[in-house]
Amino acid sequence: MREIIKDYVEIASQTLPLMEPVYEFGALQVPGQEGFADLRRLFRGKEYVGCDMREGPGVDRVLNLHNIALPSESVGTVLIMDTLEHVEFFREAVKEVHRILKPGGAAIVSSVMNFSIHNFPYDYWRFTPEGFKSLLSIFSSSFVDFLGEETFPHTVIGLGFKSVREDSINMDEFIKHVGMWKQFNSGASSKNWRSYVKPFTPPIVLDLYRKVVSSL
Repeated sequence: MREIIKDYVEIASQTLPLMEPVYEFGALQVPGQEGFADLRRLFRGKEYVGCDMREGPGVDRVLNLHNIALPSESVGTVLIMDTLEHVEFFREAVKEVHRILKPGGAAIVSSVMNFSIHNFPYDYWRFTPEGFKSLLSIFSSSFVDFLGEETFPHTVIGLGFKSVREDSINMDEFIKHVGMWKQFNSGASSKNWRSYVKPFTPPIVLDLYRKVVSSL
């Protein structure tokens, strides 16, 4: 888990109408990541289930993304953060995620492109933004962006909503904060993402944001 990915998940959790239960696939906290890689605190008050193919820290259920042992339309939100590169049959996995999501449910994903091989336990793939657009085309509404050089980004992010009209979800705040997140991680500034919320956010929204963050 990388800090920039935790920030991306935080943006999504605070600006989008995400349903529960929340299932995280790839939740195993590998040595050196214990505690740091825990995303549960971002979804307090929601049912949260950490899943992986192996038992260990952060894992509540052992599930295989290729054939998820869950009923169709039973999950509100799926997180797959920096995990798809480790999934051998990633298209089948995304189809399974789409199957288990409730109508209106969301899949939040991230992966890498310009990044070193990291075997946890295997490293199969690298993704372009266009690759993510193709992968998420199964969803009725989707969003894809990246961090890094336009021709060779190090990070690709995505979001897909199931069975919703594109105009039925207000994503303005999400897109605005992702834009700020990109700016803060471009290397052009030493400030972190949260330090930029104030200049771009109306006072009433900022007050609400502070209350939410202080409760985490």
